[in-house]
Amino acid sequence: MNTEFTYSLEDLGTLEFEGTPLAVIGHPIHHSVSPAMHNAAIAKMRLSNSRFNDWAYYRFDIAPEDFAEAIPLFFKHNFLGLNLTIPHKVQAMDLISGVSPDGERMGAVNTLVWGEHGYDGFNTDGYGLKNALKADLGVSIKDSTVILLGSGGAARAAAVQCILDGCKKLYIGNRSVERLDQLMEVVQAMPGGECAEAFALAEPPIDLPECGILVNATSLGLKESDPAPFNVATLPAGWVVYDMIYNPDATRLLQAARARGLRAANGLSMLVHQGVRSLEIWSHAEVDAHTMMRAACHALDLPPRID
Repeated sequence: MNTEFTYSLEDLGTLEFEGTPLAVIGHPIHHSVSPAMHNAAIAKMRLSNSRFNDWAYYRFDIAPEDFAEAIPLFFKHNFLGLNLTIPHKVQAMDLISGVSPDGERMGAVNTLVWGEHGYDGFNTDGYGLKNALKADLGVSIKDSTVILLGSGGAARAAAVQCILDGCKKLYIGNRSVERLDQLMEVVQAMPGGECAEAFALAEPPIDLPECGILVNATSLGLKESDPAPFNVATLPAGWVVYDMIYNPDATRLLQAARARGLRAANGLSMLVHQGVRSLEIWSHAEVDAHTMMRAACHALDLPPRID
């Protein structure tokens, strides 16, 4: 089977995905570099372990209205693991047999693992974020002040990770007050969640410490016409800026941050590290993040990153 092709729900019922198939599911999904990343890592794993000789990672475009029908079919056809992206991470919670504690707190899963009675769900987004911040910007969430923009699935994963890792202060801002309130309920119910505080995007936090981390988990920046979701001029000089968007590779937020002399990075490392963790969960083996990063850069026609 062609791992570069984008498959459909109909293909799932008519084609044979032999061996040990894995897949990413989304809508739209044709832009995803996950197959390139995972198949490159699997190819390297084969060199030292023949167990991975028949492993392959595919891409499926499944509309939200078809998702509930698709999951049992993936299970029936023995797909060992599934990655979920927009808009399926939350919907999957009602379709699987078990959820990890982190996935339960985050209210969303992005990694499913085949089990005897159905799929079990995990969320590797928080893991991806904390490792990306360390790799790209040399900062740790622990004891840091964090400003988080957004309240969707990615923001929820980030907020939960911030509390789990022991951030000093967490400010969360979002355009929709209702969704922001829902996220605050989740975060403030966690041990250590009293450090979280909501704010209106038009009224950013004041009296910030000299160093901190700004994380954009909104979709603002995906389009060239999108404004920056935050005025970085309000940030002290020691802050770093992380935008979960990786395509385009330099959003207006990142451009503004770098123009101010702030260290900044896009979301490609987060994508890679959450992918590494997913493949580790499926394979119970060590996964090379550098191999995944090189494959992602190649798929996006970007120059290779030098770590």
